[in-house]
Order: sequence, then structure tokens, then C-alpha cells
Amino acid sequence: MGASVEDSYAALDAARQHFADATDFTIGIEEEFQILDRDTLAMTNRFEEFRDACEAGPLRGNVAGELIASEIEVKTGRGETFDDAARMIIDRRVHLANEADKLGVLIGATGTHPTSPWTDQRIIDTPHYRIVEGTLRYIAWRNNTFGMHVHVGIRGADRAMAVANAMRTYVPELLALSCSSPWLEGRITHLRSTRTQIFTRMFPRCGIPDIFSDWEDYDRYVRFLLETESIREHTEIWWTIRPHQSFGTIEIRACDALPDIGESIALAAFQTALAARAARLYDEGTLPAPDRPSDLEENFWRALRWGMSRELIDLEARKAIPAAERIRALMVACEPEIEALGLRSWLEPLEGLITDGDHATRWKDRVEAGEDMEAIHAEQVEITMASARRLAEKVG
Repeated sequence: MGASVEDSYAALDAARQHFADATDFTIGIEEEFQILDRDTLAMTNRFEEFRDACEAGPLRGNVAGELIASEIEVKTGRGETFDDAARMIIDRRVHLANEADKLGVLIGATGTHPTSPWTDQRIIDTPHYRIVEGTLRYIAWRNNTFGMHVHVGIRGADRAMAVANAMRTYVPELLALSCSSPWLEGRITHLRSTRTQIFTRMFPRCGIPDIFSDWEDYDRYVRFLLETESIREHTEIWWTIRPHQSFGTIEIRACDALPDIGESIALAAFQTALAARAARLYDEGTLPAPDRPSDLEENFWRALRWGMSRELIDLEARKAIPAAERIRALMVACEPEIEALGLRSWLEPLEGLITDGDHATRWKDRVEAGEDMEAIHAEQVEITMASARRLAEKVG
């Protein structure tokens, strides 16, 4: 969710220069994981000792807390190319799994845990999360969710806002592909992304953002929030797409966590291609006008409710089409970026999500056919722990 800053106005003043100095299409990837008891697979409040163990080894500087003590985030930092970032996130997850083994815990990557109650989780004691808990109370306590965030470097503040406006359109498609949270508190919710419903429907300043005409327009909005004491720092703006003032990036925060790291990387590659395409269209003067929030909200609902199993709306054509057809069309539109940024091989695992559908729908169907929810979750924990090791061996 972000780190506290000492002077929010100074941070905002400096942000335009950060974007002026940014390099196009540098990449950062962040993954959030459940910390799990090895025997029961229940969430366990062991963040601080897990963090300390990571900081004493190869993950030093690359792990962070994410609100609750049964969660840990691993991050790549800046990759100059997508290939750099992909290899870093593989390495990070391998080391995280190794540290988990040493500590006697497991890590899991599904958007929500199937059974662990939020009342058993503890908020971590950091300046940022003291602000979050002190402001939101129940809403913060209730947010036991796990996602993936992707940062894409975009040069120029006005250009970055135009890309952010454009990326709003693709939040439903990205969410539909990533859905991995069909359960909560021992029940199938019949949502495909329960994470999204909990987080974006409860937190303020969340979900799909409004349209900002340029950086000055965004700057005015953040100053308004600061001046009215609505927020104390810009990281209290939790949109699914947001400019990151400190890094000169567009941060895409739309997706559930995925157990298989190959699929997680493929989804990050797709997000990178879409952002790079939006930047190209902006440079060419052909970037379409941003879609209005009410249209996007309708598509967003479809994605979190049904994932890939129903239709999404092609807003340009003004008609609903099968989700797989919509995503294949977007991939074709991104062909120049896929080629130029060397994304093709990393995108291959996306085919399984397009053809076979999102994981949440598959897991829901298995539970309804009589399988045990916790056993399915246990499979995903094994994949979370092992997939990075397997992919590391494959890519070398």
C-alpha cells in the first residue's frame, strides 16, 4: 500500500520532476502472500520474524509489510527491462519460499484465504499502518486480501496521466484473468474476486479512478485532499490505477494474487504491453478519449462477479462479447509492444487463463462438485511455493 512520507506537499511538488526524469517502460512487480501455519494452513501472525529473517539474507530491502501480520510482500525494485523484472520476481519468490521453509511456515497466493477469520489477524505496527488503522478501523481490520501490483515507468507527467486514464479501461479484463478469490470464511461467495469486493468496495478513494485532464488537474485533487485533511499522504489514495509520485510510474493494482508465478509474470507482461500501447497512441495523437466511470463500473462488476466465464463489454463497440474474445483482441492490438519489449515468451502462460478460464471459476466448480475447499487451497499453496523454483530452473 505504500510507505509514509515526511512532507506530503513536498512529495507532490517533486512528483512532476520524477516523471520528467523517468525512463519509459521500466518495470517493478510486487506480490502479496499469505503467511500460513505449516500444519493447518491457517493464516498466522508471524510477519515481523519473517521480515527479519529475509532482511538478514538475499531479500534484504525487497520485502515489506502489507497491513496485517499474516501477510508479506516481496518486490523487485526497478527493472530496466521486463526481462530484468521477470527474472527478479522469480528470484525473489524462490528466496521467500526458502526463508519460509527455514521459519517453518508456508506462503500462499490466492486473493483471499478460504477459511481464516479476519478477527484472528493483527495489524502491523508501522507509521503508515498506524495511520491506516487509526483512520479506517473496521475497514482496515476486514481487509485480509492479497494482490499483485505492477509499476510501469512513463516519461512525462501529463503523458503519465493520459496513460493512467487509458489504463482504467482495461481494469475489468486484467481482473477477470487474475480472479483467484471465490471463497471467504468457509464459504464459496460466488464472486470470482472476493478480494476486489472487500477492498475496493470498502476502502475510500479506491476502485477505478475518475478522469484527470492532465497532471495539474491531478495535483489540484491531491492538494484538495491534503488541505481538507482527508488524507495525510498520497499513498492513502488506493485506486486500481494510480500515478506513483515517488517513482515516476503508473501503478496497476487491479489483480488478485496468483499461485503460479508463470501466470503472474504473464499477467504483468500484458499490463506492460497495454501501458506501452497507450503511451504510443498518446505520442501519435490517436489515444481515444477516456471511458466514463459508469461504463467502466459496469464492466468491473462483471469481472469481479463472473471472471472469464461470462461476457465483458467492448466499450468502443458498445456491445458485450465473450471475455476470451475481448482479451485476444487486446493482445492483437498490443502486437507492436509485445515485439518491441520482448514480452512474447513471458506471455505464453496467459493462454491457459484465456482458454480454460480464471482459477476462481474452476475452484468454485470443483467445490460445487463435492471437493474440499481447503484441499484445493492446499494445492495452490504447493504451487505458490514450488512454481518459482521450477521456472527458475527453466529460464536459467
